[in-house]
Amino acid sequence: MPVIAEDMSIPAAELTIVGHYDKPAGYGTRRPAGSPSWLLMWTQAGAGLVAQGGASYEVGTGDMVVLGSGVAQHYRVAPGAGWWRFWWVHFQPRASWAVWLGPYARGDGYHFVPRVPEALHERIDQALGRALRDARWVPPAAPAPGRDMPTPAVVVAGPARELVLGAVEEALVLATASARPEGARQSGEGDERVRRVLALIAAEPGAPHSVASLARAVALSPSRLAHLFAAETGQSPMQAVRLARVRHAASLLEVTDMDVGQVAAASGFVSPFHFSRAFKREYGLPPRDYRARLRAES
Repeated sequence: MPVIAEDMSIPAAELTIVGHYDKPAGYGTRRPAGSPSWLLMWTQAGAGLVAQGGASYEVGTGDMVVLGSGVAQHYRVAPGAGWWRFWWVHFQPRASWAVWLGPYARGDGYHFVPRVPEALHERIDQALGRALRDARWVPPAAPAPGRDMPTPAVVVAGPARELVLGAVEEALVLATASARPEGARQSGEGDERVRRVLALIAAEPGAPHSVASLARAVALSPSRLAHLFAAETGQSPMQAVRLARVRHAASLLEVTDMDVGQVAAASGFVSPFHFSRAFKREYGLPPRDYRARLRAES
């Protein structure tokens, strides 16, 4: 059963710890040797100053910071700010998280995810609140845990830890998929509508997309979208759709037992023949041979 901790300044690497703070001016934590665990901080209000290694940023509402392990760190209420309200989680990351965090790396294990759109703030808050509740989760046959939510919760292993990491993963994906990394092209250098179309394709590659339907989704004419899309990506919208469908199909071939016809239909191809031809063009093998090679290698 999870245990409760009032304070753990240097959490052990195997622990996953979730908490929520609303700290006044003067609060701060310094770890000269860093922490053996990773640390995520999501600011709800006020401001903090978070430093690790050679990177230091002032964080405010809608900013997320993820700090890697083993590097000196210091965080505190920002100078001139009256308080800092934030969620925090000590954890060991899942391997897949590196892909989402990569664009936000600032060196020395510091990842800064700034300016998450306000429309997502409540959902991220809910995910982290669920992480705190899940840290106290036990199977229904056991006595129900307490609900003293403000106290940080520590979980070592088992189902509760996996539930916590699932909730943290949701918050991390929402933030990293929606914020703008430093150095990313600003409006005027890129086009938000093209990025929106790419997101729509990635979210549901098997949908019956067309240039016209994608253009409607971003309030453009088909010809205008085609022009902007080619200028931004070097390909047409339907080329991007076909590539997304083929990659989606490859994932289904890798992790399911669906037959090739089912994979083709689920990925948006009108026939197995067209699917096989498009797949071979991208991967160099027909779908059946691709799956057979994967199984032979496993």
